[in-house]
Amino acid sequence: MKTPSSFQHSELRAALWAFRREFAVCLVFSVLINILMLTPTMYMLQLFDRVMLSQNLVTLTVLTIVMLLCFAAVAFAEWSRSRVLVRLGVKLDQQLNSRVFAASFEAALRQQGKTPTQGFGDLANVRQFLTGNGLFALMDAPWTPIYLIVLFLLHPWLGILGIVFSLILGGMAWVSHRMSHASIEAAQEAGGQVGGYIHSKLRNAEVIEAMGMLANLRARWKARQQHYLELNRQASDVSERVKALTKFVRYTQQSLALAAGAVLVIRGELSPGAMIAANVLLGRVTQPVDMIVMTWKSFLSARKAFLRLEETLAQNPPRDTTLVHAEPKGQLSLKNVIATAPSRPQAILKDLTIDFPAGEVIGVVGPSGSGKSTLARTLVGIWPYTDGRVQLDGVPLERWERDELGPYLGYLPQDIELFEGSIAENIARFGEVEPDKVIRACQRAGVHDMILRFPQGYDTEMGQAGGLLSGGQRQRIALARAMYGDPKLLVLDEPNSNLDDVGETALLKAVQDLKQQGSTVFVITHRPSVLSVADRLLVLNDGRIALYGPRADVIATLQAQAAAQPGPSPAAQPA
Repeated sequence: MKTPSSFQHSELRAALWAFRREFAVCLVFSVLINILMLTPTMYMLQLFDRVMLSQNLVTLTVLTIVMLLCFAAVAFAEWSRSRVLVRLGVKLDQQLNSRVFAASFEAALRQQGKTPTQGFGDLANVRQFLTGNGLFALMDAPWTPIYLIVLFLLHPWLGILGIVFSLILGGMAWVSHRMSHASIEAAQEAGGQVGGYIHSKLRNAEVIEAMGMLANLRARWKARQQHYLELNRQASDVSERVKALTKFVRYTQQSLALAAGAVLVIRGELSPGAMIAANVLLGRVTQPVDMIVMTWKSFLSARKAFLRLEETLAQNPPRDTTLVHAEPKGQLSLKNVIATAPSRPQAILKDLTIDFPAGEVIGVVGPSGSGKSTLARTLVGIWPYTDGRVQLDGVPLERWERDELGPYLGYLPQDIELFEGSIAENIARFGEVEPDKVIRACQRAGVHDMILRFPQGYDTEMGQAGGLLSGGQRQRIALARAMYGDPKLLVLDEPNSNLDDVGETALLKAVQDLKQQGSTVFVITHRPSVLSVADRLLVLNDGRIALYGPRADVIATLQAQAAAQPGPSPAAQPA
């Protein structure tokens, strides 16, 4: 067992080390089980070499009672060991599931890996291995030498035979690992990709059906599925060949052990009872190795899951507990901010340095691809590929405690996502639903009357009604969610893209109300009507600041540029 110092650099290993007492208890039970498993050997020796000669029924009765008591103790020890490990697995899950949830969320936020939810499957895989036969085989394996010693005591040739079969099975385990390791990993990765592919397509079933894309996507899925099945077949073929060969060795072992014992009995070097007992004992010698061979695939899977989970937790450590705990005022500043993306050779935002005063409305305009949405994500601190500093009230955004900052921040992305739950729960961000705040946010977003027309009003479940909402209704509910609680900083990315005139009027009034309360509001838009409430305008072009200043001055400059060079101004270019 590893020392505490060997676990200090791994959160997952440290969690396992915390259960060392439970593992120690299981090892004690394993010692008891393996000692008592010598019972069949001793019983047969006494039965054939003592009882059969003396024909004493009292001795037979006593031996049988002792045997039954030993087997009862074995059953109790195996049940207790399994029970301890099952509860250990539950405790391990309870201890790590919140961390895995947080780390998976961080991985998704930072766009690490293709399947951020893999961590939950990895934790389940590790937990299941801890309660399965593979771990029992590892615990029983150290007793193989002891059984070999007993075989040597019966006769040296029997001990040599036990060593030979143990080496054969051990060699088969090693060969199985060498032959199946790569194919098993490839099959698991391909299976994960197939699952992710199907999940992403089912989320867009309406688009696929409307534009007749199903046949083409099914052909692509079928190719991926065939690749996965082929890899899985290769891995299974190796595993099944090893299992078949293992069965051959096990059956051969039993017969050869009897044959070797018979030869020794004929020579007078072994008693008949010892011959039968040696056959049973030889089975105990090779059983742990045999079990390891049979569970090798699950061991490789658990090992891979352990390493993946360990990497996920290491790459996404717990958040700092010394972060800033305060109510923000809403003053934002960017210092040499550069935003990139893995799929783009050039930066999206290029060395932005700018200050945004608190309590003002800033309109952000620019042509498509100029970096407006990336700027929105950067302002709220969710774009992972950022260099430089984004400061809120003079403090870097990453130094703020996000759970405490969240209620003071509102964000409306272009892609609207409403979650399973009631409308009120969605707007209240799944915290405590305060009816006054929910209604106030909905009235600001101009969606209050619409919600009241639903059969269950604010208690309408989005899982049932979400698919019936129009794009504008979804956007207005999401806008109400962003405005919930009078946030100090509000970032709206194309908030009026799906709004009608009534909704846009409500949006303008809401922005003005928030401004009067001292909120800092960023409005990213292509529609000039929303810019009428802006105090300042920021014009982006190719990831750089083209213009920034009071709205009237920027509009005048844009008009002068348009007059000098005919064509649409940056603010008026389409999305």
